[in-house]
Amino acid sequence: MRIGIDLGGTKIAGIVLDDDGNALAYERIPAAPEDYGLTLHKIVRMVEWLESKIGCSATVGIGTPGAISPTTGLMRNSNSACLNLKPVGSDIEKALGRPFRLRNDADCFAVSEATDGAAAGACSVFGVIIGTGVGGGLVFDGQLITGPNAIAGEWGHCSLPLARDDERPGIRCYCGHSGCIETFLSGPGVATHYRNAGGEQLTAAEIMAQVRDNPLAAEALDIYIDRFARSLSIVINIFDPEVIVLGGGLSNIEALYERVPEHWGEYIFSDNVQTRLVRNLHGDDSGVRGAAALYMPGEPP
Repeated sequence: MRIGIDLGGTKIAGIVLDDDGNALAYERIPAAPEDYGLTLHKIVRMVEWLESKIGCSATVGIGTPGAISPTTGLMRNSNSACLNLKPVGSDIEKALGRPFRLRNDADCFAVSEATDGAAAGACSVFGVIIGTGVGGGLVFDGQLITGPNAIAGEWGHCSLPLARDDERPGIRCYCGHSGCIETFLSGPGVATHYRNAGGEQLTAAEIMAQVRDNPLAAEALDIYIDRFARSLSIVINIFDPEVIVLGGGLSNIEALYERVPEHWGEYIFSDNVQTRLVRNLHGDDSGVRGAAALYMPGEPP
């Protein structure tokens, strides 16, 4: 049995998967994003509750925003601020009393969709989360690629490719640089660029809902699609994945799946682009299922 925990900013979700990927138990509770000790307590209680439902112990995988620094062992770049600069991995292991695996939430999303989701059967997969932030995870031949710096797939903090004069230097990103892909493609980024173009204060979802009747919203979508195509072009040029899977709130923009591939060819170093751009299969459960899938079926803790 395999337990997956998805540690988010507003919720903590937990699932138990059997060896065939069937969900045997599921739970979702409010997170405690400002209380580190309570967050650890909730994770432990979640694992205990899930194991009580299946009547045995299980492997535990956890997905979280941010990543553990290989140098310091401390959490970094998490939007659950209470985790940053904390020894999250060692503290959870101590609290659970057993080993477990922890990966970035975008990595877990990619693993889930590559294992039995929209990219099942593909050898190379890039999983993308576009929502409050922009993240990514790489899977090759069924194995998650993390890299020696634990940042593989972090395309959101690359500069927007082929930036135009009106896109430079770009909005200041929380990472300290300006013009990051995340500042253009995230929900807050879309809202900011729309407002700067003369629109009212709206969320990205509200902007996209007005595309048919609002010329400024339609223009915002056109610009977004071109920026998305440019941003994915660098991933395809470097990693050349068979499938790119989209998740997060902005993955619900239907136009992306047809129009982005129509545009990315002019930016990709190939005469014919075979990469498929697809919507996720597991929706909000991709992260928690991917956390469980950090262990292979039958693999011991």
